Amino acid sequence: MTVTVGHDSAKTRQSLSAGGKTVSFYSIPAAEAAGLGEFSRLPAALKVVLENMLRFEDGKTVSVDDIRAFGDWAKLGGKNPREIAYRPARVLMQDFTGVPAVVDLAAMRDGILGLKGSAAKINPLVPVDLVIDHSVMIDEFGTPRAFKANVDREYERNMERYVFLKWGQKAFNNFRVVPPGTGICHQVNLEYLAQTVWTDKDQHGNEVAYPDTLVGTDSHTTMVNGLAVLGWGVGGIEAEAAMLGQPVSMLIPEVVGFKLTGAMTEGTTATDLVLKVVQMLRKHGVVNKFVEFYGPGLDHLPLADRATIANMAPEYGATCGFFPIDEETIRYLRQTGREESRIALVEAYAKANGMWRGPDYDPVYTSTLHLDMGEIVPAISGPKRPQDYLPLTDAKASFAKEMDASFKRPMGVEVAVKGEDYKLSSGKVVIASITSCTNTSNPYVLIGAGLVARKARALGLNRKPWVKTSLAPGSQVVSEYLNAAGLQEDLDAVGFNLVGYGCTTCIGNSGPLQPEISAAIAEGDLVATAVLSGNRNFEGRISPDVRANYLASPPLVVAYALAGDMNIDLTTEPLGTGKDGQPVYLKDIWPTNKEIADLVHATVTREAFLKKYADVFKGDEKWQAVEITEAETYDWPASSTYIQNPPYFRGMAKTPGTIKNIESARILALLGDMITTDHISPAGSFKASTPAGQYLTERQVPVSEFNSYGARRGNHEVMMRGTFANIRIKNEMLDGVEGGYTKGPDGKQTSIFDASMAYQANGTPLVIFGGIEYGAGSSRDWAAKGTALLGVKAVIAESFERIHRSNLVGMGVIPFEFTGGDTRKSLGLKGDETVSISGLEGDLKPLSLIPCTITYADGTVKTIQIKCRIDTEIEIEYVEHGGVLHYVLRDLAAS
Repeated sequence: MTVTVGHDSAKTRQSLSAGGKTVSFYSIPAAEAAGLGEFSRLPAALKVVLENMLRFEDGKTVSVDDIRAFGDWAKLGGKNPREIAYRPARVLMQDFTGVPAVVDLAAMRDGILGLKGSAAKINPLVPVDLVIDHSVMIDEFGTPRAFKANVDREYERNMERYVFLKWGQKAFNNFRVVPPGTGICHQVNLEYLAQTVWTDKDQHGNEVAYPDTLVGTDSHTTMVNGLAVLGWGVGGIEAEAAMLGQPVSMLIPEVVGFKLTGAMTEGTTATDLVLKVVQMLRKHGVVNKFVEFYGPGLDHLPLADRATIANMAPEYGATCGFFPIDEETIRYLRQTGREESRIALVEAYAKANGMWRGPDYDPVYTSTLHLDMGEIVPAISGPKRPQDYLPLTDAKASFAKEMDASFKRPMGVEVAVKGEDYKLSSGKVVIASITSCTNTSNPYVLIGAGLVARKARALGLNRKPWVKTSLAPGSQVVSEYLNAAGLQEDLDAVGFNLVGYGCTTCIGNSGPLQPEISAAIAEGDLVATAVLSGNRNFEGRISPDVRANYLASPPLVVAYALAGDMNIDLTTEPLGTGKDGQPVYLKDIWPTNKEIADLVHATVTREAFLKKYADVFKGDEKWQAVEITEAETYDWPASSTYIQNPPYFRGMAKTPGTIKNIESARILALLGDMITTDHISPAGSFKASTPAGQYLTERQVPVSEFNSYGARRGNHEVMMRGTFANIRIKNEMLDGVEGGYTKGPDGKQTSIFDASMAYQANGTPLVIFGGIEYGAGSSRDWAAKGTALLGVKAVIAESFERIHRSNLVGMGVIPFEFTGGDTRKSLGLKGDETVSISGLEGDLKPLSLIPCTITYADGTVKTIQIKCRIDTEIEIEYVEHGGVLHYVLRDLAAS
């Protein structure tokens, strides 16, 4: 019999003096000296997780064997998938995913009262920051009044949500709200909230320094890894559990090392670099893995460029893309206004705990890749996925191929636009947007975009009249330095006026196109295009009028607005004609790297950051005027179409149930590869004819006030009607039909929502089948919540993306993976089969192989083996309870 004894924390807890202060810290070198393992060659990203184990080791939740497992990791070739309990220091939210999370917290206060517990127990135990950034929509653009007009409409549309969030800020401890119009959560996190190293009291009452870590309810939480802050996106469900003191259950990850050498060449940008990185890592395969960037190339990579690469970790499929602390980290902390004492602590801590990247930094990795940054060329990505990398020289030819192969539409069809003197055809760029946290956090590409606008303006170029242009920075600091450089005036001149501080086009808040343009696109069944400086270009995401979406650097977004057409080769053909009657080419308006760098150094100052973040939680007069009532529980307004008390905790028993076999389930949808969370739970606008539109119409909400699915995530009635309702989703049960449709119990075509309601009325369980990378994209908890509320008991796919798999488990829906080469296609599934899954009752183990019996319409029966993707023991408990929040609520009520 082996008895595991907890390590003596006093031996690993040491003192550190920096910035005029002495604090304790949990020392990894001391743990190694104490014989707990060899840790010196662990990647810095993994050392952050190891420190978490040292700090929270209690012999129960975290054991000394968990610590020793990190020592075995390097010996086993960068692999040791042991389950651990990880506790992030804080939680970051935005309003689209944050509103339903706060709704759940408010509902849990009601729920715990039903279990005879105290509502006061429902409070975040770790700091939570919610940044309102997803609600501003581009109704007006291209004019000086665009910003004010869009903000006014934002408050008109979202006042119910803002009242609720402001109530939450008052009602809950440890919960702060950054008001609308401040910036995008990831950029605010990078520029202000994150500290790289925190100090606080530990569970023993010691003042301790430790790495800044977080989870966020947005997949691009990973951006802050560029500042050596370990963070990644989780669903709102998992984030709520973390807020309430529940550790994140995870396996010790593999860490892929990505070696960067060389330096970027003239005319290339961080966007070009990250699009290549996305392509390479997608091909390598990094789902559920950490990626750490290292190598001498980092010496030439500004932190803004690192943040761009870290931001797109969800696009290359990794849990995170981490950059260790080095001299550039320190420079950025100073530039962005962090206190000198904090900066001194970060450097001293990193060097003392083996997390500093110096010339001798040479850790062990699970696997490695290499990229010479000198080989990067200008590029875009599209038309449907971020990993669809295209050198700019190939963009025109690629679009022509896509028209034939993917969109199956002829080139050359022209449609006159009513009231205008131009015609539209497939390939015309109707949206050009400088948007998203990915690039607007990077002054090099934004100054570059401003210089392109300046040179174009001087030569007499302007945006094409059919292009909807917009500039939505990720923070007010961007406007500060664009104005200081005199570039905002140039951007205004070519249509890139400020439209708001928020995500806008990147998450589908592009606003309506000019009605006549929209009508012409529909009349000709044209493939209109959008070019944006964002991170996502999935089908149906950007605009219902746009089929082809391309990711590009901000300077290229401006260039495409000037050209107005994907059928122009920007590398060889003119963008337009200048005021002197001569053709103007991209090379004529492209700034040099030195021009960009000189302006960045002159205008991006520490003083600008200090000024703009001085009153970050105060908000403007509109936010200050939002009135709330103070109460421990929320007074749910019965007439609200934005905020409703969800059904999850109503009538909940004090004790959990058990996992049951799934008997004679029907198939709700047969879905293909790369079904994203945008397909499952779209964030954008919807029409009156949809189930969600009908619900609002029945409640006298006019179409003009529908807002978006994202804005209505606090109302489960809207969101369950919007599940699987993306206009581009294709259910293989139906031939050639796009949108949220299926076959009902009677075999006739109907909406997925209506079919679900009919099946649930009959007591019939439902399953979904999918292909590879099911649930890719955003950390959208409603993709799992909606699935659960539609009565789906299991999702069977070839593979799952990390966050969505976790979210499904968190809602009590069991994910399964095919084995033995089986797929929905090899099995010949048509959707009229019944499915039974046994082996779930009794002693279910994580990752078990389970028999699944398929009965075909002709009576044929086939049994296959599928892998249960409940990955850990604690996740089995979550499913037994009906979900992770039910688990936490029962635990709190009983304590």
